[in-house]
Amino acid sequence: MNNYKITILVPIYNEEENIEQFTKEMDLYLNSTKVPSKVLFVNDGSTDRSQELLEGVCQSKEHYHFIELKKNCGLSTAIKAGIDSCDTELLGYIDSDIQTKPTDFNSFFEFFPEYDMVNGIRAKRKDTLVKKLSSKIANSFRRAMINDGIEDTGCPLKIIKTDYAKRIPFFDGMHRFIAALIQLQGGKVKQIPVSHFPRFAGTAKYHLWNRIKKPFFDTFAFRWMRSRYINYEIKNKG
Repeated sequence: MNNYKITILVPIYNEEENIEQFTKEMDLYLNSTKVPSKVLFVNDGSTDRSQELLEGVCQSKEHYHFIELKKNCGLSTAIKAGIDSCDTELLGYIDSDIQTKPTDFNSFFEFFPEYDMVNGIRAKRKDTLVKKLSSKIANSFRRAMINDGIEDTGCPLKIIKTDYAKRIPFFDGMHRFIAALIQLQGGKVKQIPVSHFPRFAGTAKYHLWNRIKKPFFDTFAFRWMRSRYINYEIKNKG
């Protein structure tokens, strides 16, 4: 099948406990959506059985593909690798911990092509107190510093027009500012509520300190980059 409209990126790092159940959830979406979709797992150098499981899924099921990074490079790099590999009009993003549901993507499509990105807002978050607190602190600081109006930049449920995604100036930590980087290009971002659930299995890869420290420094990096960002459109050529 070569008429896909959206590629859904799924970064993977040591998520062997979740892959089977995640695939079941993604199958529910694939079987319900009217938008031709494919899934691209991006294995960010996992050291558990994740790659073995991903290969099994991709060999046995239609619409599933993977790329495997040579070593663990971090979430921003995994997303960038997925964007670079995307050849469809739209690009989706979801985490593999099943805290958000792929079927919620179906409610995003009505906002295209008017908007250039749709970003989820996790309603009634089912995270631990520490995770919710650190996220609230980081989000509040980011909004105060860059005033982008994005309520939940860390929500792992997004759809972006691929041509905008490919122009994102990515570097480490920039996954926290994807919506702001779309706005920087003049793109329009729609925010809608999505469902949220406790992590299905495994453990989060971030603790309180790096959930606060890294976004703090990354926000200053984004402010510096925004002040020097080059954006242009070619009017004519001959």
